[in-house]
Amino acid sequence: MLPLQEEAEHLNENLAKLTTKFEKATAEKLKCQQEAEVTAGTISLANRLVGGLASENVRWAEAVQNFKQQERTLCGDILLTTAFISYLGFFTKKYRKSLMDGSWKPYLSQLKVPIPTTPTLDPLRMLTDDADVAAWQNEGLPADRMSMENATILINCERWPLMVDPQLQGIKWIKNKYGEELQVTQIGQKGCLQTIERALEAGDVVLIENLEESIDPVLGPLLGREVIKKGRFIKIGDKECEFNPKFRLILHTKLANPHYQPELQAQATLINFTVTRDGLEDQLLAAVVSMERPDLEQLKSDLTKQQNSFKITLKTLEDNLLSRLSSASGNFLGETALVENLEVTKQTAAEVEDKVQEAKLTEVKINEAREHYRPAAARASLLYFIMNDLSKIHPMYQFSLKAFNIVFQKAVQKAAPSESVKERVTNLIDSITFSVYQYTTRGLFECDKLTYLAQLTFQILLVNQEVNSAELDFLLRAPVQTGTPSPMEFLSHQAWGGIKALSSMEEFCNLDRDIEGSAKSWKKFVESECPEKEKFPQEWKNKTALQRLCMMRAMRPDRMTYAIRDFVEEKLGSKYVMGRALDFVTSFEESGPATPMFFILSPGVDPLKDVENQGKKLGYTFNNRNFHNVSLGQGQEVVAEAALDLAAKKGHWVILQNIHLVAKWLSTLEKKLEELSEESHPDFRVFISAEPAPSPEGHIIPQGILENSIKITNEPPTGMHANLHKALDNFTQDTLEMCSREMEFKTILFALCYFHAVVAERRKFGPQGWNRSYPFNTGDLTISVNVLYNFLEANTKVPYDDLRYLFGEIMYGGHITDDWDRRLCRTYLEEFIKPEMLEGELSLAPGFPLPGNMDYSGYHQYIDAELPPETPYLYGLHPNAEIGFLTQTSEKLFRTVLEMQPRDSQVGDGAGITREEKVKAFLEEILDRVTDEFNIPELMAKVEERTPYIVVALQECERMNILTREIQRSLRELHLGLQGELTMTSEMENLQNALYLDVIPESWARRAYPSMAGLAAWFVDLLNRIKELEAWTGDFLMPSTVWLTGFFNPQSFLTAIMQSMARKNEWPLDQMALQCDVTKKNREEFRSPPREGAYIYGLFMEGACWDTQAGIIAEAKLKDLTPPMPVMFLKAILADKQDCRSVYACPVYKTCQRGPTYVWTFDLKTKENPSKWVLAGVALLLQI
Repeated sequence: MLPLQEEAEHLNENLAKLTTKFEKATAEKLKCQQEAEVTAGTISLANRLVGGLASENVRWAEAVQNFKQQERTLCGDILLTTAFISYLGFFTKKYRKSLMDGSWKPYLSQLKVPIPTTPTLDPLRMLTDDADVAAWQNEGLPADRMSMENATILINCERWPLMVDPQLQGIKWIKNKYGEELQVTQIGQKGCLQTIERALEAGDVVLIENLEESIDPVLGPLLGREVIKKGRFIKIGDKECEFNPKFRLILHTKLANPHYQPELQAQATLINFTVTRDGLEDQLLAAVVSMERPDLEQLKSDLTKQQNSFKITLKTLEDNLLSRLSSASGNFLGETALVENLEVTKQTAAEVEDKVQEAKLTEVKINEAREHYRPAAARASLLYFIMNDLSKIHPMYQFSLKAFNIVFQKAVQKAAPSESVKERVTNLIDSITFSVYQYTTRGLFECDKLTYLAQLTFQILLVNQEVNSAELDFLLRAPVQTGTPSPMEFLSHQAWGGIKALSSMEEFCNLDRDIEGSAKSWKKFVESECPEKEKFPQEWKNKTALQRLCMMRAMRPDRMTYAIRDFVEEKLGSKYVMGRALDFVTSFEESGPATPMFFILSPGVDPLKDVENQGKKLGYTFNNRNFHNVSLGQGQEVVAEAALDLAAKKGHWVILQNIHLVAKWLSTLEKKLEELSEESHPDFRVFISAEPAPSPEGHIIPQGILENSIKITNEPPTGMHANLHKALDNFTQDTLEMCSREMEFKTILFALCYFHAVVAERRKFGPQGWNRSYPFNTGDLTISVNVLYNFLEANTKVPYDDLRYLFGEIMYGGHITDDWDRRLCRTYLEEFIKPEMLEGELSLAPGFPLPGNMDYSGYHQYIDAELPPETPYLYGLHPNAEIGFLTQTSEKLFRTVLEMQPRDSQVGDGAGITREEKVKAFLEEILDRVTDEFNIPELMAKVEERTPYIVVALQECERMNILTREIQRSLRELHLGLQGELTMTSEMENLQNALYLDVIPESWARRAYPSMAGLAAWFVDLLNRIKELEAWTGDFLMPSTVWLTGFFNPQSFLTAIMQSMARKNEWPLDQMALQCDVTKKNREEFRSPPREGAYIYGLFMEGACWDTQAGIIAEAKLKDLTPPMPVMFLKAILADKQDCRSVYACPVYKTCQRGPTYVWTFDLKTKENPSKWVLAGVALLLQI
């Protein structure tokens, strides 16, 4: 047994050993297996990592190469990029490009030690990436390049950004971008400073919106970041606020062209968010496509968002990968997550790549489909910019992009449907153009509607390349070749000069010869009543519409307003010239709590009756207490604010009348309307009325109020017919019956109505009508009728003198400030209200006898039946007055359209000359031709005795020196500015514009004599004046005939005539007068001056003509507007020796502007009653 046991033990021991060995071997095997697995895993991971990074390796190798390249150009690139942020924000796209590529890059490369830059550097790529831009666009930033640059500057600038954002596109993006975190406030708003103080401490973003040009000094330290106590505090007012480095301030203004103080420009980065034509076109294209093809726009939008989110995802994954790679320590082959992240990145990148390719194809298809609609968007963008430019004509014409977008969308909905896309786009263009035209014109004065239409038509044709810009430039400027007298009696010298200038253009070659050769047919055409309706002679009738306009402009400028109307009708269609006013209800439907209605007032019109009538229909009346009418004036502001607050809550209507009377309150009103526009009752409406300022400088209505409102002009009817009916409409049958002396009352009342219509409508003839414009209104007429009633009831005889005095000197005369206008008013009353009127022998106008005793409707019928058609004779004027008035109107129209031409367009650059080159050439010509100053001390030394005439000559030389000195100074300064040697100032810019537009620069006009001429003609005239002065001061002998026009101050010469006579005869000067005898000779026939007095020439008569043979004033000849006068002999006599019988006291003016240019009064002989010439507005002019 024992051996067996031992054997077993031995075996067990062996077994245990073997088991231990086996277990050890098994463990080793497992360990090896695990190691093999780990190694295999590591190898696999390493392979995956190497494989994954292989493609990255290519990219990174390229990146390293790029970085090395960038290292060389880094300084230059950073310099350009920082300059881009600091300086370019305020410039337009064109100037940004020209500064970057045309100035800065060449400058850096031309330095002694050139600073290398990347040739294709794009600052946007340096500062942002696609992901940022994509995020901004999702937040509402417009998609054009300019907007992207602006956003980049705003995000990256160190100084506080100041956004110039008249169309409010930038602020919309900012509000979406920062959302709830953004603290929005306005200077002057309640709690504004507290908001800023809290944000400063918390490190929030603050937006101060709607800044004016001047900024509250309290914010000075904040704008200048004037930190105290080691940079931890900023003082606001008298409070020290903690300054959190995260704090950010954004400033915003909606002024279109603000002028900020230099220090503010240094403290802030100005960024120009003003919309551009291309930018707006892209935005409107998106809008029209989203309405026409929502599927396309949705697809494009989804694609863009998808692309953007892919870019963002990819960027995040890549950043994540790089950060893990850089932070991995030791043996990072164990980091499976890292490798998996890499694989997800690669997979996503591959997916994105596929999707990007797919998207590119889809995008091409979408863009092709969208491009069909581009013409409609381009037209709308053009229309907006034409509309936006109207503020140059009148500051009341302000329109917002927001309102324009609404008009645009409604027009798209209204356009006639069509199966064909091409036809549909044509319908869209038509609907958009007409809707914008209607929207714009209802807020324009009658006199500006045709100007707008002309600009609209010319711009559309230019964009469509349907007109030649050189021809359009001729039409707008109407250049004249001087020094060529007309060989044709039917064409004036001016007209012939225009024809000669036109003949120098290729298309009009031989026009002058043709007119000379076929004088008969051209005479018939030129002298026809409506040449614009006639055909031009020979092959000239086949010229284009614009070419025919150019010829008409030279030959018959007085018919141009009619010709332009026909041109618009031919090019755009007859609906544009119908002139039908939109009814009030249509306009009212477009209003809302955020869109007030703004009535631009005209004298004698009450537009608020329409509001009251509409209110009655809808249940808004004073009695229902939901209709508030506040007439503004001193102390009414509080009442208006209370009414607005109540109405906004309850949904009432508020009328604010005459807001122009409360200038200081208007900015408060603007803010108030803005606040109430957001959360008011949907039925809340505001109606505002204001008179336009007499001059642009006096304009005070804030832009915000004007832009957001629907503007409506209501003007009094035009023409004698409408005005006479309107005057009578102030009375009723009861008025006619109220006086016991019915016959006298009715007759004088009708004469008064005619008088009222005449004085109101005579305004249209300009200075020949009235020297100054007066606001005669219906109140004058109704009060005069009350006075008439009282006087007739109180007197047995009709007190004609008393009535005429009260009407002419007090009721109507109260408005009149000019003595000659007072004489005119008095003369009308002497002609209309006199004893003969009751005997049935009085005619109010040729062919219009004063009616007898009738009832109210009888008078209206009498006007319809008997009043002759509209003609200047109804006012006592000659038909030439209408020709003059029409010529002036068309001149003004073309001048305005020329000033409105886009600066960067090719219009007016006929031969491809730039604006600057054209100005430079003109500037050099003036500098060459203007003479040196008169040497006053030298001239004085030549004189032995300083007689009155010599004193006048020396004074004139001094005045001429002041003017020529200013001309030379300002032109030399501008010359240096254009060469880049001086900084351009606003004064230099104004001078440049004046030279380009052929207008007398303001600084010259201030030192010169009144003139209505263009700059070129004015300069020729100036040289003639200098020549005349040189001749006179050569020997100081009185010229045989004196050119009275050539004086700065003609009065001084006329006074000198009296002074020399007074000294000679020892007469008192204040008891002397000038006697004027018109000779029968021309100046060439005089060889020496008279012994006493002087012979003068250079005068023209307006309103009549001089009959040389009979030596009296005679009826004017048709179409001869300002015939020259023969030489006149002026002599000083004692005032009591004057012959006042059969003479007309004729005022002498320096220019046809009359009024303030009055010089003297000459008594001229007349056989007719002088009142005829008073009513005809006869005057002598020194210049035409």
